[in-house]
Amino acid sequence: MELDELPSGWTVKPLRDCVAPKELWNLRRNPRHRIHYVELAGIDNERGVIADASDIEASTAPSRAKKVIRAGDVIFATTRPNLKNIAIVPPDLDNEICSTGFCVLRPKIDLVTTEWIFGIVRSDWFINQVVRHDEKNAYPSVSDDEVLAVEIPVPLVVEQRRIMARVEALTRRLDQARQARQAAIPEATSVFERVLENKFADEATEDWREVPAEKLFEIVSGQASPLDPKFKHLPYLGPEHVESGTGRIIGKRVSVEKLEMKSGKYVFSPEHVVYSKIRPALRKVCLPDYDGLCSADMYALKPNADEVTREFLLFLLLAPPFSQYAVEKSDRNAMPKINQTALFDFTFRVPNKPEQKRIAKLLLALREKLDELQRLQREVEVELASFTPALLAKAFRGEL
Repeated sequence: MELDELPSGWTVKPLRDCVAPKELWNLRRNPRHRIHYVELAGIDNERGVIADASDIEASTAPSRAKKVIRAGDVIFATTRPNLKNIAIVPPDLDNEICSTGFCVLRPKIDLVTTEWIFGIVRSDWFINQVVRHDEKNAYPSVSDDEVLAVEIPVPLVVEQRRIMARVEALTRRLDQARQARQAAIPEATSVFERVLENKFADEATEDWREVPAEKLFEIVSGQASPLDPKFKHLPYLGPEHVESGTGRIIGKRVSVEKLEMKSGKYVFSPEHVVYSKIRPALRKVCLPDYDGLCSADMYALKPNADEVTREFLLFLLLAPPFSQYAVEKSDRNAMPKINQTALFDFTFRVPNKPEQKRIAKLLLALREKLDELQRLQREVEVELASFTPALLAKAFRGEL
């Protein structure tokens, strides 16, 4: 932001000229029984609010508890300022105490409003002015003087109020759009779950054949050493890489060699279904489309092609009644697990192959729509995250 291209009537002043001198607290000169103490960890930097203030005996206050805060002050964390631990002091914390890790900005009301100062110091432009003073440090920390030395644009107070009201209105609409997008994902997920449950409900499957698990699939046996040249470059797949309840593989593929694994794992291929035997309530099962080594906490299952398609087996394992059975039959250890005996004791209900393909196609299409919604949500979050700094930059150039 170029401060020499501001609208007529705006001035440029060091932040120091816009705020009152700091007010210090000393227990001896100003005795108190208890204080509410605000430290850096008490700031919610996503929302820009004080989320926690410790109620402590004044005599036990840490040595850093020295700065008095008043309602309407803006507190700016000088340690790692790029994290934007910045907040406005609310009325219920008036005349309380904060850490010396904050620069306390008390607006001179004839020059600037609280909202103007808060918006300015939370802007990327201001943070960049401050952080550059200490850019060589791995753990940036700046002084109050460096914060107060930054020159800021200062329009008339009435113009500040108009601009910040405009920013607040646009930001509120932004938050509403974000919340609407976020709400759509659980709704779409619940649709997928309802369809999955309905397709495998008892009344929907009463005409299907009953087939024991041992006729539907076999467990791939034999461990492979990650140190074996044939296997060490294969990607590793563990329960942590499978999303609960959807059959999706998440995260980047990393080879067992890069992970420096030494214990034996099980080989799987694109013809297998991989099922996590630990914590079956999480329903972690997937269809890998590559060769790899899976955790010993997972079963690599080879479907019997005469009885079941690979895609339909995925949904048989995801849906009730098997998922409920797996939870009931898992052991009661700290990490519940379903063993092979319990797995093969289950009898599935299975339709003919054309019906399997139809159901699997429907469910996969629903999952793809859910994936697309999640992808769009991620893109929107990126766009919205860039919108706010751009909005503030326009505001402080006088373009709102």
